[in-house]
Amino acid sequence: MECRQCGSPLDRPGDYCLVCRTGNADAVVLELERDRATVHALREESVLGSRVVTTTPEAADSERERTELRNFAGLVADEVRRKRPDAVYATGDRDVLRAVRAQLEHEFYRVDAEEPVQQVLDRRGEAPLEVVEASVAEKLGGTHSTLIGGRAGREALTVVAEHPNVKKIVPGPIDASGSGSRSGLRAKATRADTNGNVRLLVRDGSSVQENRVVTTAGDRETGERVRADLNEALEAADLQE
Repeated sequence: MECRQCGSPLDRPGDYCLVCRTGNADAVVLELERDRATVHALREESVLGSRVVTTTPEAADSERERTELRNFAGLVADEVRRKRPDAVYATGDRDVLRAVRAQLEHEFYRVDAEEPVQQVLDRRGEAPLEVVEASVAEKLGGTHSTLIGGRAGREALTVVAEHPNVKKIVPGPIDASGSGSRSGLRAKATRADTNGNVRLLVRDGSSVQENRVVTTAGDRETGERVRADLNEALEAADLQE
């Protein structure tokens, strides 16, 4: 592939041109699996090219695994840096996603696992959701400071607060009149309202707490995407109802 501005040859499709300093890709889509990552370079309505990066995972929870994961994420991050895109869209394994994001300064936007490239192309005319750069503590507010479930309850709210499209969580009152449960603490984000905000229901035994989650989504459709992402994160943390 040649640079769209000066015609200089590029090592890989979508690479940033170091001759005339022109970007050739405006977005990158990452499909991340634990042992394999596919990096797609996009410009406007076209896919310029794709590149696969692979690794052989080490034994779980070992120092060698942490080093291997960091090195794998570094290779994926290098592919993104070569493009210097305006936005990075990602889907797939959360551990890999977090490791890659930790090595880049780009904003990340999550997309669904099913046909992520086509999904991004279909949304090219839409502005991406605002990313909230605030700590978990800053996102937790409201007058009801008591959380059910102790450490597990706070973990559930932390998982939600870590989402980049969550502005604020307002814990609600605790209702202890529900039926008992032996499954431990469970949490679930419910259907988005017309403003794109959702409710987070946290259950612990017979107690239920409904928390208001304010997102950067402006309508129900985009709020539903955030809701699905929150439930995926809660499921990964073994906290989903």
